[in-house]
Amino acid sequence: MLIALIVVGVIVIALVAMYFAYNNREVALRKEADAQRGKIESVYDTMWKTLKQEAGVTDQYRQTFEKIYPELIAGRYSGNNNELFRMIQEQNPNFDTRLYDKLMQSIEVQRALFASSQQRMLDIIRERETLLEQMPSKWFISDRSKIEYEVITSDVTAEAVRTRRENDIELFS
Repeated sequence: MLIALIVVGVIVIALVAMYFAYNNREVALRKEADAQRGKIESVYDTMWKTLKQEAGVTDQYRQTFEKIYPELIAGRYSGNNNELFRMIQEQNPNFDTRLYDKLMQSIEVQRALFASSQQRMLDIIRERETLLEQMPSKWFISDRSKIEYEVITSDVTAEAVRTRRENDIELFS
């Protein structure tokens, strides 16, 4: 009789421990999903502010260069008969494309961060849904409410997913 009581006691303790362990894991995943929503918003906001400001600097540089270049060239060669020979010999001011390279690199990095943030959210949801569906965890979890999240995407991507077709391969159209 005592042994039966001990066995029942161990089983009850094990079941209670499993209940708390699985419910705590589910709560942690729900909280992580809530935090990830905020992270996604923050990454998106940072991405667009960074890209807009870098593009603004790049555009300002281009406009300034377009404005001063003719004046630099005109000042160098006005009133001299050997203008063509001098122009060939000396190095003229060059438009530095490094700002465009930096902008393109920022676009790639910021977009990758945004995609990674969304992918992490989908992983959290997948992990939680797996916990809700697998045995024995599904027997113990009390909050089965769905984590709502819709991936942030473009109209082009949404249309391709809807039609299951993607034919637009023109990058610069």
